Amino acid sequence: MNIQWYPGHMTKAKRMMQENIKLIDIVIELLDARVPFSSRNPDIDSLANNKFRLILLNKCDLADNRVNEKWENYFKERGIMVVTINARDGQGMKVITAKIQEACKEKIERDRRRGIINRPIRAMIVGIPNVGKSTFINTYAKKACTRVGNKPGVTKGKQWIRINKNVELLDTPGILWPKFEDETVGEHLAFIGSINDEILQKVELACNLITFLKKDYPGTLAARYQVEEGQDAAGILEMIAEKRGCLMKGNEYNQEKAAGILLEEFRNGRLGRISIEQPL
Repeated sequence: MNIQWYPGHMTKAKRMMQENIKLIDIVIELLDARVPFSSRNPDIDSLANNKFRLILLNKCDLADNRVNEKWENYFKERGIMVVTINARDGQGMKVITAKIQEACKEKIERDRRRGIINRPIRAMIVGIPNVGKSTFINTYAKKACTRVGNKPGVTKGKQWIRINKNVELLDTPGILWPKFEDETVGEHLAFIGSINDEILQKVELACNLITFLKKDYPGTLAARYQVEEGQDAAGILEMIAEKRGCLMKGNEYNQEKAAGILLEEFRNGRLGRISIEQPL
């Protein structure tokens, strides 16, 4: 399954980010803790060249905690500042301002030598669609600054938000990149809901997720849906359809509806804490 999605508004959003990068001191990139590799936009590296950087592994409550620690070590070993957070309930959020100041300490010292004191650090928030940028900003600012939605494409334009006397944030729309060179990247982004569901083959996607879960998290499907994991992915999906009453006329199983249920419950953490990717 070769998934590609790059709607026209993302080109416009990328251009806006390029135009505003000169105003920015630090680029804060949110990644999905379940898929840190696939949710890292390679275009951000060229966009943020010569800027201070901070990576936030968001939705850590949905990911395997042991794997979260591995990803933290992976980035730290490469000299990249990283914080693991759950923006929805505030986990890890208390250290964000200190981490931003730590990352920008050279700029703060440079300003101080010039007699510039207490100028707020300007940060650009970047990330793929549905990674939780708006939730992060609202939690960080302790007020509703941005619209929040559990689907890609909620944030449409740029928005400046004053967090406190030390930090100002520039919110940006979620953007992908024009082509996924590795097919698994598109699939993993589809698993977590960062691709428009309307373009996906949900049954095939759900079967691929079932195959992954059987191998890496055995027992998960059996516990959630009371199904026998010994059969193939299509058979398990059919059993999920039966257990959840997904029937069409003639009592045929509605695999499309069952696939939607499985994907939604994975995305919302109802299958447990699951990491799709581990550092190499």
